[in-house]
Amino acid sequence: MKKPNASIVWEQRNTRLARRLTARSDAGQALVEAALVLPFFFLLILASLETGTIAYNAIEVANAAEAGALFASQSRANAANTTGIQQAATNDASNVSSIVAATPTTTCACQNSSGTLTNLPSCAASSTSTCAVGSQVIEWVNVVTTATIHPLFQFPGVPTTLTLHGSATMRVAQN
Repeated sequence: MKKPNASIVWEQRNTRLARRLTARSDAGQALVEAALVLPFFFLLILASLETGTIAYNAIEVANAAEAGALFASQSRANAANTTGIQQAATNDASNVSSIVAATPTTTCACQNSSGTLTNLPSCAASSTSTCAVGSQVIEWVNVVTTATIHPLFQFPGVPTTLTLHGSATMRVAQN
């Protein structure tokens, strides 16, 4: 067997060594980048979840106001039933941790045959009797709901409690 030329072997060995020394290893770089970026992604996901939860609760509070106004708009008796209005609003927002208040207010006006409205000071029978002959009493109910929620995560600069408001106005059925 023929021995390889020593200078060729030495040159091949030096070439391999030179390649190893000059070649860059990117295996650790990806790990370092991931370690730097993952906390920001995690924070972004938490903020998205919190924003979604707050938005959901805000929609529920607005829908609760609408449910209370819908209950009150069925008749004048329901429009005067504050407890029933509050119960309808609370039942609709059962997923919200705390509905603080559902406050109804009524507004009345006289409407003549041409459609012109004249506001009345109150919806009491004494005020509604002041409407001119041929006019009818029109009544509206406005329900305002309020809920206080506590965000799941506490971020710097974000309050520890948020107060959400909902409002709905509907015309009361004339019966």
